[in-house]
Amino acid sequence: QVQLVESGGGLVQDGESLRLSCAASESIASITAMGWYRQAPGKQREMVAIITTGGATSYATYAGAVKGRFTASRDNAKNTVYLQMNSLKPEDTAVYYCNARKNDMTYWGEGTPVTVSS
Repeated sequence: QVQLVESGGGLVQDGESLRLSCAASESIASITAMGWYRQAPGKQREMVAIITTGGATSYATYAGAVKGRFTASRDNAKNTVYLQMNSLKPEDTAVYYCNARKNDMTYWGEGTPVTVSS
């Protein structure tokens, strides 16, 4: 079972930046892909970014609403993936969750809240 722990959320102003981290309990090289999702109050959870974690080269996919502002990256040596969030907007306010897919199983962290004030 893969355990995931997110960190880095907080309260920021419109236009500021945050970097979220997701630490996995095992080597992320053995995980097919990891992703960032978010859930705003009263809304369904949505995909933010997905990044491949096996292999020498990583590939990332982004939701249209964050493309060009958010960047997902990985550090295999630290078993950690990151989400750099720039030019944050109030509509980015949500709880951000880390997700891992391995052997047809999906694992979730407990989430870290991000609040962007206008």
